Amino acid sequence: MNAFLETYDDEALEEARILDEKLKNGTAGPLAGLVIGLKDNICYKNHKVSASSKILEGFTSLFSATVVERLKAADAIIIGRCNCDEFAMGSSNENSAYGPVLNPLDLNKVPGGSSGGTVAAVKAGLCHAALGSDTGGSIRQPASFCDLTGFKPTYSTVSRWGLIAYASSFDQIGPITHSAEDAEIIYKTICGADERDNTTSRKFEFIQPTESKKPLKIGYIKETFEMPGLDPEILHRMQEILDGLKAEGHSVEPVSFPYLDYLVPTYYVLTTAEASSNLSRFDGIRFGYRSPKAKTIDEVYTFSRSEGFGREVKRRIMLGTFVLSAGYYDAYYTKGQLVRQKIRNATDALLQEFDFLMSPTTPTPPFELGAKSKDPISMYLSDIFTVHANITGHPAVSIPAGQHSNGLPFGIQALGNLFEDAKLLQFAKNIEEKYRTFEPALQV
Repeated sequence: MNAFLETYDDEALEEARILDEKLKNGTAGPLAGLVIGLKDNICYKNHKVSASSKILEGFTSLFSATVVERLKAADAIIIGRCNCDEFAMGSSNENSAYGPVLNPLDLNKVPGGSSGGTVAAVKAGLCHAALGSDTGGSIRQPASFCDLTGFKPTYSTVSRWGLIAYASSFDQIGPITHSAEDAEIIYKTICGADERDNTTSRKFEFIQPTESKKPLKIGYIKETFEMPGLDPEILHRMQEILDGLKAEGHSVEPVSFPYLDYLVPTYYVLTTAEASSNLSRFDGIRFGYRSPKAKTIDEVYTFSRSEGFGREVKRRIMLGTFVLSAGYYDAYYTKGQLVRQKIRNATDALLQEFDFLMSPTTPTPPFELGAKSKDPISMYLSDIFTVHANITGHPAVSIPAGQHSNGLPFGIQALGNLFEDAKLLQFAKNIEEKYRTFEPALQV
């Protein structure tokens, strides 16, 4: 499947031996025995990290991400680093410098992206769970494609210290697991303020919600149901689940969100601008790849970046540089920020009335390898339902929902109020318990 770029075999076995002693002595941490994979853009001290890019080939991290420190302190075992779309830019995991990842449920299909290696590894049983990053759906979209639970927390509740940045105001680390219960256990371990990341909330605290018999108010975004590209089988299953929730006594109503068509353009204007800035540090001078053909300082910059970055990353850097350039900054970047605020305000207004907003996670089940690689716009539209939560910062979870007639899975998405992550995960647990209907067979 090409899910792992590297595994830490001897190290993991040694840690397991130490944990065996801790378990005997009753001193083991809350995640003792959890075997976890890391997306290859999360730093782990004295281990390689490359963001699946040639430009960071052979680079060894000098420190560990905060999330890694917290996992290790809880006695989790990190088994290796997982393949991903280069610098987390992609929706199919075909953009890695180390080749595409294959979907373990159908080796001719994509696993989704950019956290494709992590979901393939978890689904195939190569690790119990994994940490990915979600900038526009990179945890939730592949989770949907591989019948897993993918959780993007509220922005600022999980430290980004040690995450190689794509778009800093969108990126969020989160768990990829077999269930919402597992996602909650890992999230409780990694969330919380971090003095090294000034964007983390100092006020957030994970509080386990008490079971309530009170009916929920659930809004489903009717524009997502009316989208021409939505697979009819996903629409039918979505309606079945909503009908089931209604039959349980919950209030289920359609809501209008007129900004659906603006989500993807807003997302790509702003994220590419941030990527242009964040990726400027990879220049062939300070660390990473340096072109052997370069003879002058200008050639070091030009050749190193041209040879070190892949096609999709270069496309997004150029688009972002254009967006930020003199004469276009106000027309694109400033306008994009204004639209982002409108989207956030409209979402907050809906969530004052409803507990959760629901939609499909993706318009289609997993697609064929190579089917969209020559059409960037078609690929970008794979994320039309997931970018919403990253634009606004709200928590969102993809929940396994059903089986398509082609035998492949798909998910549904629930989006919750800011900082009500525990309540959202509780809702996801309830849906999984009542509406998760099948376990697809692996092809590996």
